[in-house]
Amino acid sequence: MRALLPLLICGVLGAASALPAQVSIGNVTHEYQRLNNCGPVTVGMALSRWGGTLNQYDIAPRLKATRDDVNVSPGELAAFARGQGMTVHLARGGTPLMLRRLLAAGFPVIVETWFVTPDSGGMGHYRLLTGYDDARGKFSALDSYLGRLEFTYAELDELWRSFGRTYLVVAPAAQEARLTKTLGYHADARMARRAVLRVALTEAGKRNDAVAWLNVGQAKLNLGDSRGAARAFDAAFAASPDPKLDPSRPARTVGGLPWRALWYSFGPLEAYARNARYGDVLRLTGGVLRDVPAHEEMHYWRGRALAALGRVAEAKAAYREALRLRPGFALAQTELARL
Repeated sequence: MRALLPLLICGVLGAASALPAQVSIGNVTHEYQRLNNCGPVTVGMALSRWGGTLNQYDIAPRLKATRDDVNVSPGELAAFARGQGMTVHLARGGTPLMLRRLLAAGFPVIVETWFVTPDSGGMGHYRLLTGYDDARGKFSALDSYLGRLEFTYAELDELWRSFGRTYLVVAPAAQEARLTKTLGYHADARMARRAVLRVALTEAGKRNDAVAWLNVGQAKLNLGDSRGAARAFDAAFAASPDPKLDPSRPARTVGGLPWRALWYSFGPLEAYARNARYGDVLRLTGGVLRDVPAHEEMHYWRGRALAALGRVAEAKAAYREALRLRPGFALAQTELARL
């Protein structure tokens, strides 16, 4: 590996220097969202690059059982795109260079970012990147809430890191080989997950903030280390809150994570469940459901904890509520069948 390192570095530098200085992908249709529809809108905009004509009124009913569904996960967006016959790459641990490579190859990229509004505070939000300009050091994006935007490379990365730099690329099946080549090492899931952990540990050492430890926890969980993940998530909750991410934080919120973080990030619930910390799962899911009663993933994880504690009737009720909110929710169906 040491012998290969100079070659890898040269390859990365060569790839960066070979990219055009400015890229703008056309033929992408922008759409403004209705309430909680940023996911359906953004995947629709990404599909429009390849001739898709579906809008949020076509897509949202297939991704959200009710208007009160506050979270359409990246996995749900990916599944929808696959159902449209597209090839999909969904992963964590993207880099600005990787984004520029994808854009230069003609692939718009959905990124999951943090978003702060003056009236509603911090929340998760998808954006579709459509270009970049090295001379100004900026990405261009289509935002379902704000329209056409630009972010400096550093600004985007700061917002992106709240979700472990999650990204989603959709393209026609005929483009799969070219997409894989463009992704480089990012196309290798195991290699990419190890790189994610290295970056997360470095950031946690430098910044020691809740977001960094949340990313460490998810990276460890994705590599099968649930005990290490639980310790990292504990550090995330123990960190000081960041008022820039959470300006409307309710006084009742405990811990360093933004109060809406668990609306989108379920890693802590999975790690605690795997380590038999069912009381923590019930406490955290109960806190989310107090604010968002129609959050199907919270009912699912609550069912997992209740079932493990032998509270079978309550677990069945939790799974049934998850399925009422999202008919066809495969994980809830499986666990309910086991009971």
